[in-house]
Amino acid sequence: MLIVEAVILLVVLVLISNVISHYLTFIPVSLIQIALGLVMALFWEIEIPLDTDWFLLLFIAPLLFNDGRRFPKRELWQLRGPIFANSILLVFLTTVVGGYFIYLMIPRLSLSVSFALAAILSPTDPVAVQSISKRVKLPDRILHLVSGESLVNDASGLIAFKYAVAATVTGVFSFSHAVGDFLYISILGFLAGFVLMLMIEFLRNLLRQQGINDVIFNTVLQLMTPFVVYVITEEILHASGVIAVVTAGVVSHTQGNRLVEDSPELKLVSEKTWDIIVYLLNGIVFLILGDELPLATTKIINDVHFNTFQAVGYSFGAWLILLLIRVIWIYLYQGISKPRRPSLRVALLAGLSGVRGAVTMAGVLSLPLVTASGQAFPQRSLVLFVAAGVIIISLVAAVVTLPLVAPDNPVPLQTRASFSDELDDELDENETDQQQSNEPHLLSEAEARIYIMRLAINAIEEHRRIENQRAAYDLILDYQFIIRRLELKTRDDEDRKQVVDDEVTLRQVGLKGEQSALDRLYAHHQISSQAYHSASRTIKRAVQRINHPNRHLDFAPLRSWSSFLHRTSQWIRSAVHQSQNKATSNEWLLIDRESAKSAIKALSKYLGDDEVDPQALDKQAIYHLVVFYRNRVERARKDQRVSRSEYAKQLNQLRVIALGAERTGVQSLLESGNITWQMSGRLRQYINYSENVLMMAVNDELD
Repeated sequence: MLIVEAVILLVVLVLISNVISHYLTFIPVSLIQIALGLVMALFWEIEIPLDTDWFLLLFIAPLLFNDGRRFPKRELWQLRGPIFANSILLVFLTTVVGGYFIYLMIPRLSLSVSFALAAILSPTDPVAVQSISKRVKLPDRILHLVSGESLVNDASGLIAFKYAVAATVTGVFSFSHAVGDFLYISILGFLAGFVLMLMIEFLRNLLRQQGINDVIFNTVLQLMTPFVVYVITEEILHASGVIAVVTAGVVSHTQGNRLVEDSPELKLVSEKTWDIIVYLLNGIVFLILGDELPLATTKIINDVHFNTFQAVGYSFGAWLILLLIRVIWIYLYQGISKPRRPSLRVALLAGLSGVRGAVTMAGVLSLPLVTASGQAFPQRSLVLFVAAGVIIISLVAAVVTLPLVAPDNPVPLQTRASFSDELDDELDENETDQQQSNEPHLLSEAEARIYIMRLAINAIEEHRRIENQRAAYDLILDYQFIIRRLELKTRDDEDRKQVVDDEVTLRQVGLKGEQSALDRLYAHHQISSQAYHSASRTIKRAVQRINHPNRHLDFAPLRSWSSFLHRTSQWIRSAVHQSQNKATSNEWLLIDRESAKSAIKALSKYLGDDEVDPQALDKQAIYHLVVFYRNRVERARKDQRVSRSEYAKQLNQLRVIALGAERTGVQSLLESGNITWQMSGRLRQYINYSENVLMMAVNDELD
C-alpha cells in the first residue's frame, strides 16, 4: 500500500476509535485503537513499514516537545527537585533492578535486552497519570510528584533505552564510557535545546517586527520547531535530541507565559493545532501497535522455546515487577517527605497510576531489525509482545481498579489519545469547589450561555425593522436552536420529557394550520394540484416524524434536522423555480407564506382556548415556533426581498449588536457573582470565536 493511502487509513481509524469510545466510555480509547490495528492487520493484511530513525523523529520529537510546553505548572515547579530526582533515579532503578528481574524471569533475553525493555517501560503517560491521580484523590504532594515525573521521565527512559539497545547492537558496553557519554549527550542536549529555542524565538520576534506576523505562518513555524531541534541535535551535534526537544518545549512555554498575550489569536490557533497533532500521533502509534501484534504473536507461537501462554505470563510478570518497584519507591518517598507514617494505599494507587502510553510504544517499535554483525535483533518479537502486553495490562488494571477506589466519580480514563484541554478540567474543579461555598448562586456554563443568548435575542428584536426582518428572524432562529439544545441539557429527565411533549403538541397545532391553508388555497384554485399534493406530502412526513414513538428521547436534534430539511427543500425549490416560469415560483412563495401565517393563527387560537393553560406550556417552545413561522413568512415575501449583499450586510450588523449584548451579559453575570472569573473567560472566548467567524464572513463578502 502506498504511504499516502496508509496515512489516510490510519487517520480514519483514529476518528472511528474515538467515535466508538464515545459509546464505550469504560474502555480507554488506546485499547480500542489497538483492536482496530489488529483488525487492520488480520482482515486487510496491511503492514506498516517501520524505520527507526523516522519513527523516532516523527513521533518522539513532537510528543516530548508538547510535554515540555505544558510544563511546569506552579505546583510542579515547587517540587522540581523531587520531580527530577524521581524522573532520573526511578528510571535508573527501574532499568537496572527491573531489567535484572526480567532477565531472571525470561532466560532467553540477554541482560542488555532486558535492560532495554525495562527502560522503555519506565515512562508513563502523563495524561493518564493525571486522570487517575485526580480521580482517586491522591494527596496533593504525591499527585504533583507523579504528574511532574510523568512529564520528564520520557526523556530519561528513552536515553536509558538507547544505551541498552546500543549495547545489544554493538555487543560492547563500558560503564565508564557510558557515564561520560551520558553526561556529554545530556548536557549538550540540554544546551542545544535551550539555545536553539532561544534562537527560534528571536527569529520569530524579528520576523514579526518586520511585519511577518501571520498566524498561520507562526503556527507552522512552531510545529516545525521540535523536528528542527531534534535533527540538529542528533545529526550535527550527536547529542540527545530527546532532552533537546523537552528543553525547547519548556523554554517555549516560559517565553510565552505572559500576563497579557500580544497575539491571542496565535495562542488559540497554535494550542488547538497542537491538540490535533498529539491526538493523531498517539492514535496512530497504538494503531501501528495493533498492526504489529499479529506478526510478533505469530513468531512467538512458532518459537520452540516457549508458548503463547508463557509470553502472556512474561507480560504480566514484567508489569508486576514495574508496579512493585514504583509502589516501593512512592512508599519510601512518603516516609522521607513527611513525618507521618506512610500510606501503603496511597503508594499502591500511585503505582497503579503508572499507565504506559505512546512514548513506550513508539520506542519499542523503533527497535532495529538487525545488529551491527548483520544478525537479527535478539528476541525482538518477544520484546515487542511483552511491551505491548504491559501497556494493555496497565490500561486494563487502571480501568478495573478505578471503579473500586472511586465509585462515586465515574470519569473515564484519559490518555494522550483522548486528549482534552487540561485547563478546562482544572477550571471545572475550581468552579465545583466554589459552588460548594456560601457565595452567590453560580450558574452552570449552559445556563449562563442561555442567559446571554436571550439578551442577544432581545437586542436583535429591539433593532428589528421592516427592511431587515428576514435577517433578524434568521438570526433569532439560529439562537433559538442553540438555546433549546442547552435547555434540554440543564433539565432533568421528567422536565425534559414535559418540554418535548409541549413542543410536539404545539408543532402538531402548527402543522394542522399549515394543512388548512393548503386546503383553502387548493379549494379556491390558487395553487395547482401538483403543488398541493407535494406540499401535503411534506406536512404528512413532518407529522409522522414528530409522532414517532422515540421522539421523547431527543427532540432538539429532530427540530434541527427538520429545519435543515425545510431549508434544503427551499433551496431545491428555488433552483427549480429558476428553470420554470414566474407563475410557478409565485405559487410556491404563496404556499410558504400562507401556510406559515395560518400556522401562527392556529397557534394563537389554540393558546386562547379556555381549556388550554398557556402558563403551563413552555414559553420558549411557543416563542421558538412563532419565530420559526415568522421566518418563513419573511422569506416568502416578494415585496421585502433584498439582494444577497444587502441581506449579508443586515445580518452582519445584527450579529455585531447581538455579540455586544452577549459581552455585556457576561460582565453583568460576573459583577453579580453568578459566574466565576474562569467561566467568564470561557464565555468571552466563545464570543471572541464568534467575532472572528463574523470577521471572516465580512472579509469573504468584501472579496
